[in-house]
Amino acid sequence: MRAPISIIIPTLDAADGLAETIPALIEGLEAGLVRELILSDGGSSDATHAVADAAGAVWLSLPATRAVRLRRGAEAAQGDWLLFLTAGAVLSEGWSREVAAVLAAPGAYHFQLRFRGRGLLPGAVAGLANLRARLRLPLGEHGLLIDRATYDAVGGYPEVPQLEDLAIARALGKRLVGLPIVAETCPRAFLQPGWLRRGGCATLNLVRFLSGADPKTLKADRRD
Repeated sequence: MRAPISIIIPTLDAADGLAETIPALIEGLEAGLVRELILSDGGSSDATHAVADAAGAVWLSLPATRAVRLRRGAEAAQGDWLLFLTAGAVLSEGWSREVAAVLAAPGAYHFQLRFRGRGLLPGAVAGLANLRARLRLPLGEHGLLIDRATYDAVGGYPEVPQLEDLAIARALGKRLVGLPIVAETCPRAFLQPGWLRRGGCATLNLVRFLSGADPKTLKADRRD
């Protein structure tokens, strides 16, 4: 029986992040869960491709939006289950056991977010993000484990300029459930603009998106 899970990571100059993410995935490979690792790249100029080669990953080069790269990664995947992660996310030890336990129950699952770093702000921002996830509105950083049939039923990731994670979460609705797996993530995307500014932008975009605003009109909030 072939391994069921295709892992898909959108990348853009993500060599350092992948060096953190990939070692934690070996647990799933050894458990017979991981069929392939697919990197859907947006035009990296660093060593991302070299890291992909060293890991034996499938390489897709698509100078396109993150949403399009996620869609293309899913189209190329051969697994019955899809696991979408961000570069830099490190899954907690024992994640393969938790994942194996739900593979008999088709649906969609997200993880719990934690940021690497000291101080109150990383914990506070992650806490708010996890509260949002309990409302079935997780970030891309939470990860998404979904069986192929459910993914296809909601149309996959929509080709929008941003907030594709929220769009697919809304489409999934009650089918989206949290798992007790931690995705510990490097807070690079928060450090440059600042925790408060980045968190404020994300919150404002969330409110406007839920109010029906076109993602094209929202303030840019990229993570890759």
